[in-house]
Amino acid sequence: MPKATQSSAQRRKLIHEIQRLAEVAVFGTLSETYRTCGRAGCHCQRGGPKHGPHLNISYRGQKGKTTGYYVPQGAEKATREGVAAWQKLQVCLRTVAELNKERNLQHAREVDTK
Repeated sequence: MPKATQSSAQRRKLIHEIQRLAEVAVFGTLSETYRTCGRAGCHCQRGGPKHGPHLNISYRGQKGKTTGYYVPQGAEKATREGVAAWQKLQVCLRTVAELNKERNLQHAREVDTK
């Protein structure tokens, strides 16, 4: 298979993957916290395990300030999958951009040799 055809097929596959990932992607970084509560006599007050994990998302907002939000337990699985999709989405986009660059340079070379 010629390199141009191979690259084109790879681009199409990546663009399809980008569309799939974009459906679930969540922007941000996950962090888990464990806390003590305010109840007297609770195990967390006596050296026992703390309550958690409590999941939070942090991200850099539009004005460059770091912000975030708490993720309720009911949204934990989807949020974890969404953050993983965001990370994979970035890799796919970088790969497509590299393929686009190579395609543009190849086209320029072909025009120059004519």
